[in-house]
Amino acid sequence: MASQHQGLTAEMYRAVVAIVDDRMKEIRVIRQDFDRLVEAQARTEAALNRLAEAQALTEARVQALAEAQARTEEEFRRYREESEARWARIEATLNRLTEAQARTEEEFQRYREESEARWARIEATLNRLTEAQALTEARVQALAEAQARTEEEFRRYREESEARWARIEATLNRLTEAQALTEARVQALAEAQARTEAQLQRLIDREGAVEGRLLELTYQQKAGAYFGPLLRRPRALLPVDIEDQVEGHLSRDEFLDLLATDLLISGYPRHLVEAPQVWLVVEVSATVDRHDVERARRRAGLLRRAGLRAIPTVAGEDATMGARDEAETHKVLMLQDGRAFFWEEALAEALSEGPSGGAQ
Repeated sequence: MASQHQGLTAEMYRAVVAIVDDRMKEIRVIRQDFDRLVEAQARTEAALNRLAEAQALTEARVQALAEAQARTEEEFRRYREESEARWARIEATLNRLTEAQARTEEEFQRYREESEARWARIEATLNRLTEAQALTEARVQALAEAQARTEEEFRRYREESEARWARIEATLNRLTEAQALTEARVQALAEAQARTEAQLQRLIDREGAVEGRLLELTYQQKAGAYFGPLLRRPRALLPVDIEDQVEGHLSRDEFLDLLATDLLISGYPRHLVEAPQVWLVVEVSATVDRHDVERARRRAGLLRRAGLRAIPTVAGEDATMGARDEAETHKVLMLQDGRAFFWEEALAEALSEGPSGGAQ
């Protein structure tokens, strides 16, 4: 028996056989464990594939929601731009919606970053992937609900804005009609005011004319009181009183212009004993202006051409600054409220020029 087993004794052979049998049993056990590990790996890969498909479906739903959210944002932006011109007070609501949308986008951004980190660790543990998947689905559901709430709130807001805008347009129409009526009334009042002002101006002109006429009569009747301090034996005349003396020296138009002179005063300078007779060509106005000074100068020049020593004179209760400046510059006698101005200058110029000098 020992020779049959290559020098091994029966006991040694049986011992070897027993050891080999034990090793074979261990190998079968390892083989079975390996097969079970292969099957577990296959199941793990299948589970990973299912999770990957679920993840892809989730990402598709997230993408669809993001696109819907983007379309909603674009529509919301366009409507906001259109409604800002119509309803100013919607800015507060739009700001709140914009802030809510920003918070949604920020939360989604945080979720996406967290999800990417979780998907990077998916190979490490299926449990964490499952938890991340559950969290993702919950977030997606929350986003879907938030999107639905946003769309519903936007729909209600648009309906309310349209209703408010309709009321505003109705109010604007009423205001426009009221404004047209007001403008018509204002126009009527303006026309009435213009008529009143025209009537008032006519009354003022008439009153001025009456006042001027009264002043002319006052200066004519009280020539001694007004002109006595300047002239000896002052005598008040009208242009028609000397028309025979001057008419032949003037053209028809010049003669008619001279006849329009308010008053003539003749006399002798009081403080110059040897001085010749002078004639004051007086223009009377309640308020003396530049035109009165100009007429007095022109008509005094006409009287000088007729051979008389004429002094241009203006008289009144008041005078404009322009009239005072003109009178001082051109040496025109001015009587204002009974006081004489520029008498010495006007008299000196009349005496130096003689009867035929002066302005033409």
